Amino acid sequence: MIMITPAEIKNSEQIQTYIKKADEALQSLGFTEHSYAHVTRVAHFAEKLLTDIGYDKRTCELAWIAGYMHDIGNVINRIDHAQSGAVMAFRILDKMGMPADEIATVCSAIGNHDENTAYPVNAVAAALILADKTDVRRTRVRNRDITSFDIHDRVNYAVEKASTNLTPDLKAVVLDLKIDTEISPVINYFEIFLDRMLLCRRAAEKLNLDFKLIVNGQNVL
Repeated sequence: MIMITPAEIKNSEQIQTYIKKADEALQSLGFTEHSYAHVTRVAHFAEKLLTDIGYDKRTCELAWIAGYMHDIGNVINRIDHAQSGAVMAFRILDKMGMPADEIATVCSAIGNHDENTAYPVNAVAAALILADKTDVRRTRVRNRDITSFDIHDRVNYAVEKASTNLTPDLKAVVLDLKIDTEISPVINYFEIFLDRMLLCRRAAEKLNLDFKLIVNGQNVL
């Protein structure tokens, strides 16, 4: 059995190319950053979350791998990118020699991370959803002309500070945001992200956790 490591995934020129080209495609469509910064953050948080709540090392590594590869389907099209990314990941990981059961776990997670079709089908999928949907930050906005911001740009740019952490008792995942309401009212955040936050709640429940959202010091979910 071949044990494919996160380091091998990160050093794969093929995967690096797909991440880069997928992000270039999204940039041309006006989307926020989905390149190495995003996928690396997602990979590390997904791995750390499962580690902190006691999952075995290999499951945590699979969460890292799923997190790092989760957006490669955008190189094909933004529509159904989770499903196309899962198929791409299957081919890559199969050729690398990853065992079928591990491929199944990673591909199920990738195929179930987009909020339009997502469901936390396993622990890795749940961790990926939480890591992906809580990556809200000003640095993801590419557009530097505030006067031409769309609602997605405004909402992300309005986030002055964001952190996602487990509570000390390991019973809840908390997304804590500080939003400049002069740039974007809090209601705009919910207009864009409500479905994602509800998905985070379902993902947290899969891991026997609560999900909490704090905005400007107020508990809102």
